[in-house]
Amino acid sequence: MQYDFDEIIDRKGTYSLKWDCPDFLKTAGLTERFDAGTIPLFTADMDFRCPQPVIDALHRVVRHGMYGYSAHLCCEEYFTSIMDWFRKRNDWEIHKEHIVYVDGTVEALKLSVLAFSNPGDGVIIQRPVYSPFSSVVENTGRTLMNNQLINNDGYYTMDFEDLESKASCPGTKLLILCSPHNPVGRIWSPGELKRLADICRRNGVIILSDEIHGDLIRRGQKFYPLASLTDYDGIVTCTAVNKTFNLAGLHCTNVVIANKSMREHFAKSIGFILPTPFTIAAVIAAYTNGGDWLAQVNEYIDGNIDWTLSFLKEKMPLVKCRRPDATYIIWMDFRDYGLTPEQIHERIYNRANVVLEGGVMFDPGNGGGFERACLPTRRSLLKDAFNRIAAEF
Repeated sequence: MQYDFDEIIDRKGTYSLKWDCPDFLKTAGLTERFDAGTIPLFTADMDFRCPQPVIDALHRVVRHGMYGYSAHLCCEEYFTSIMDWFRKRNDWEIHKEHIVYVDGTVEALKLSVLAFSNPGDGVIIQRPVYSPFSSVVENTGRTLMNNQLINNDGYYTMDFEDLESKASCPGTKLLILCSPHNPVGRIWSPGELKRLADICRRNGVIILSDEIHGDLIRRGQKFYPLASLTDYDGIVTCTAVNKTFNLAGLHCTNVVIANKSMREHFAKSIGFILPTPFTIAAVIAAYTNGGDWLAQVNEYIDGNIDWTLSFLKEKMPLVKCRRPDATYIIWMDFRDYGLTPEQIHERIYNRANVVLEGGVMFDPGNGGGFERACLPTRRSLLKDAFNRIAAEF
């Protein structure tokens, strides 16, 4: 089936966080202006319809008319679809018993922090990074330890010496890895991942690896699940259909833990969490029959990224922005304009009327002057947004 990602789809009035919650966004401090003309490019979901096989599967659930308690545990097809997907795409062998369902990735990270550490314990994150990484550490009473990524003119690398220093601290229990990385777009190389795993193994640090962007790979790139590269069994991997197939509203994360004692401890600590019948049907349909849609949407997103980078180079050459290896996110550095973060914000959010996400959200100490944009929307809207922004600079 050929999909039309240029189709104009009105998401207003559909309970959309991106399009329907101006008062919430203002109260949260993301923007001061949100009106009928606002273009939101701030949240990591897509303005595209889901794969038709997923829509068809959800219709079958709706038509049945009964939405009682549902258990993926009794559905072999659920686990088979997950295992087949990762074996075929990433050469990663997952066993059925390794999979634990949790209703969302941020929730999975929070529950993992609670399960595998105690209040006051150290948890390493690598800024700039998705802001809930910070909040799940701080809101659970753990000690946040920042292993700052090194910015090499827009190409970010890990500071392994600092990582070794922080991992070796007696109170350090966990590291939360973002792979591929949000917002800088890096796919960590096998060498980088093996080195990170070796440091954590030697210091007894459990790795929580958020890999939910792992299917959104840019052309010519290859993604490597951490657990497929190492025999270190202190790894908790978060996988999900939410980013891949635009299903975030169904709250489905499949946590993979090979270590039996860790897995049993995690399952006992989180209690009995069941997916909805819609979630079960969507996961099976997406992983079984969604590959064609994903190939097409990745190609379209590649085109959006190509257009945006070309536009920035021509119209806003002072903006530094590297092509991401993965995700549909770009991380833009506006600092060469010599403006304060507040002045950059005023021009983009209030004057251009485009909502992005300011870099301080991802890196309170070093994120000023950076902006994150999510590009999975129709190209005509993307062009309108960046033309507006360019006009203000």
